[in-house]
Amino acid sequence: MVYIMYMSYTKNPSLPKVRMKAVNLVYQGWSVRKVGRYLGFGSSTISKWLKKDLHHGRVPIPTFSSRPKHHPNQLKTEMIDKIVEQRKKHNRCAEVVHRELANQGIVISLSSVKRTLRRQGLIKRRNHLKRWHFSQARPKAVLAGDLVQMDTIHFVTGDHRFYVYTLVDVASRFAYAKVSPRINPKLTLKFVNEALKYSEFNFKMIQSDHGQEFSTWFTEHLIKSGSKHRHSRVRKPNDNGHVERFNRTLKEECLNKVNCNPKSFQKAIYEYLPYYNKQRLHLGLNLKTPLECVQAIG
Repeated sequence: MVYIMYMSYTKNPSLPKVRMKAVNLVYQGWSVRKVGRYLGFGSSTISKWLKKDLHHGRVPIPTFSSRPKHHPNQLKTEMIDKIVEQRKKHNRCAEVVHRELANQGIVISLSSVKRTLRRQGLIKRRNHLKRWHFSQARPKAVLAGDLVQMDTIHFVTGDHRFYVYTLVDVASRFAYAKVSPRINPKLTLKFVNEALKYSEFNFKMIQSDHGQEFSTWFTEHLIKSGSKHRHSRVRKPNDNGHVERFNRTLKEECLNKVNCNPKSFQKAIYEYLPYYNKQRLHLGLNLKTPLECVQAIG
């Protein structure tokens, strides 16, 4: 019976410094055998480290990858160029590039297309620390609070940046807004609680985009308070069309008339919201006010 021993690729972060120490001992006059016995390595290993030393023991000797430089089944350069060229034509995803190449009679696996695009830097890899957003089904906005859309507006004045949280109920168009010096999930949850007190009806489902202020932490804590949260589709602003339109109205009728600073904006919003919700007639509501719709549909 023959046993074959395979030495695994080392990932010891301290080994580069050990190599540097070994070659330094040799330069100090120690024999290769003596250094090997002292550090617990074979003399042939110490000799190999001496050949790899390019800085006369002044720099740690790094661990080089054991990955082979070539593979018998690797893609040819011509095939890689075709994949990259097809990707750059319309900037489509790997699945579409794979099908387009197949339609041209080019046989290649989907995994090879994905791997090639990733190595060429043409695919943005997802952050492994970021958790996935699992969206709820979009409900029909029949009653007030069935579907509430949220968003944030960014403003920059000189070197300062501030934000405006906005929220609008799809069924009644009842809206709320507030200035904030920064945005994060905790401030978003606080804004929702303030909007609940202001509107005086419950929010069954809140919809937002994928901004960092609407993260999974916000979703989990929103569920604890009795509301649900869903995310709109990526790069589909029409999914949040009602709040996007409210943002435009808020800018045109309120914010554009005052100085661009947090205090002026908050004062203007405080004075504008009662008019918007109780007096402003909406064409989308058959010339009714949001408050009338809330009282009518409940």
